Amino acid sequence: MIETGRPAPLGSTVDDDGANFAVYSSVAERVELCFFDAAGKQTGSHELPEYSDSVWHGYLPGCRAGQRYGYRVHGPYAPRDGLRCNPAKLLIDPYARALDGSFTWHDAVYDHNGNDSAPFVPKCIVYDDRQGSSFERPRVPWAETIFYEANVRGYTMRHPAVNESDRGTFDGMRHKDVLGHLKALGITSLELMPVHAFIDEHHLAERGLRNFWGYNSISFFAAGARYAKLDAVREFRDMVRAIHDAGIEVILDVVYNHTGESNAFGPTLSFRGLDNLTYYSTEPRDPAVYINDTGCGNTVNVDHPQVRQLILESLRYWHNDMGVDGFRFDLAPVLGRHNHGYSATHPMLEAIAGDEQIRHAKLVAEPWDPGPGGYQLGHFGMRWAEWNDRYRDTVRRFWRGDDNMSGELAQRLRGSADIFEWSGRTAAASVNLVASHDGFTLADVVSFERRHNEANGEDNKDGHTPNYSRNYGVEGATDDPSIVATRRRQRINMLATLFFSQGTPLLLAGDELGHSQRGNNNAYAQDNDIAWIDWSNRDEDPEFLSQVRQLIRLRRETPLLRLGEYVHNHLETDSGIVEINWYAPDGEPMSEVSWSGNSELCVAMTETGGDGGRSAVAIVINGSGERHDFRIPGEDGWQLAFSTSDDTRFDARVLSLPERAIALLLAETG
Repeated sequence: MIETGRPAPLGSTVDDDGANFAVYSSVAERVELCFFDAAGKQTGSHELPEYSDSVWHGYLPGCRAGQRYGYRVHGPYAPRDGLRCNPAKLLIDPYARALDGSFTWHDAVYDHNGNDSAPFVPKCIVYDDRQGSSFERPRVPWAETIFYEANVRGYTMRHPAVNESDRGTFDGMRHKDVLGHLKALGITSLELMPVHAFIDEHHLAERGLRNFWGYNSISFFAAGARYAKLDAVREFRDMVRAIHDAGIEVILDVVYNHTGESNAFGPTLSFRGLDNLTYYSTEPRDPAVYINDTGCGNTVNVDHPQVRQLILESLRYWHNDMGVDGFRFDLAPVLGRHNHGYSATHPMLEAIAGDEQIRHAKLVAEPWDPGPGGYQLGHFGMRWAEWNDRYRDTVRRFWRGDDNMSGELAQRLRGSADIFEWSGRTAAASVNLVASHDGFTLADVVSFERRHNEANGEDNKDGHTPNYSRNYGVEGATDDPSIVATRRRQRINMLATLFFSQGTPLLLAGDELGHSQRGNNNAYAQDNDIAWIDWSNRDEDPEFLSQVRQLIRLRRETPLLRLGEYVHNHLETDSGIVEINWYAPDGEPMSEVSWSGNSELCVAMTETGGDGGRSAVAIVINGSGERHDFRIPGEDGWQLAFSTSDDTRFDARVLSLPERAIALLLAETG
């Protein structure tokens, strides 16, 4: 016999004698707890006997960990009024820690009929987590952070050292050769694309495709079973511990802005059937219509306190219980949206930034969404860093030879103070990138001038149009040695710019290997060789990988490349005075004409300590199509530390830099 139980915590909680179940629904008239066997057959049900402040709850003696379950909500079904209760639809517990089984597209998953959806949806699992978990975290300071964005599945599916049974899984990500590559590369923080349980969109299933990226969550607590072999919770934790043991943080890309239930005609899997108007934003005068600020059919309603509680508790769980060290928030302006638009002081954003349980977690916003006023780069609070697409576009445009880009490049090199300093943040708030999962890989930026997304089945109409790319004579692959050499030079130029810039660099997995997606700039549906990392490139150009490692090492060993504060001409610090100056090739300060017309510049930074000792760096950039000689100002004792061209010559104070090249010089005195 089911007992009254407790309204908190939400979800299923097991003890020695049974399990407590608690689920939120302010509209339900009664809630049915259904049990299933391993084959997915329903074996029994119980009505939750108690209702406390919109939480239905009950305690079942004898219920054990591993029990599969789901909810059926009996209540009003009036879609025109935004009410979508239908007891024929088995619903996922929003707080379930684990799911069993896969989702299948079938007419029964829609709530407009009375067909039982249970055979076609995942079942929740009562999970015993009483022993808890502890983690030895690397705790990398922001000034030393280097992000590396990877997809759990795509990163290991073609890795030759990973056992076939482990490829594409959490276990594959902790393979010693995979971690050895990351450690040798020198990155500090592995940013994993979404691992929350998600489903494939209907249009992909119709085309025989799968969602590869994972931005279609159906649970904010359960790890995706497609990344696990048996126990997703345990295997994720084992992966995190192995990554931590390698000295690397784990950053998780989270999707709290929408769910896989899509628009008003999508499937009913959880939130919609539990309490549609609580969980989703709808048009103020038409609750049947979802607000679609995400472009994915629905928008999570962060104006509701229950939704804010759900997101906060999910973040606490992944940080404290699963070991995650930080979060990248997909379409983050949604988390700051009221009906009237975005606000940096929205209670959801302030709750995340101020929550004591995640105070040590890194917070990174993707600062745009497709909704009205959705581009919010630079407008998040003090605790937040942000992906900087202006950095990406500027670096690509400068190196492909667009006119009048030197001034804009200088702003990005010094950490985008024009975007972030006004809010009191440092350059670390600017997450600098030249490529990410969304768009061309770096190899494709220099190989394609048009997107080639035909494999997505959308008539090549999906994906970004402006890529700021260049193919240097041939669209796609070529054996022409001069084009191959130019493309290679341009790739290392952009990466050198990335690692020599103030701010927090982000490297896309595979860019150090020359990975190509064959011109597909929206590979969200390519769970295949198009998007899986091709590790054979390591052997084809090992010198390129060596150069990337050298760039990362130079950044980590050169404090002037990662200053803690913005420098305007000079800055007094605890260790001395830092100065920054910009020069034309003749060694004279950059003039207005130099900024507007040329693509050659040198930035020199020096730090003078209290004992009179000085350290200096000079970043010398030649974006033109011809060789230039640069007179290096200031210090004696300059040493050439790196150049993207073997044809660089340095004699005393004159650096002769060939076309399309960047060099780094270092000096120490005293």
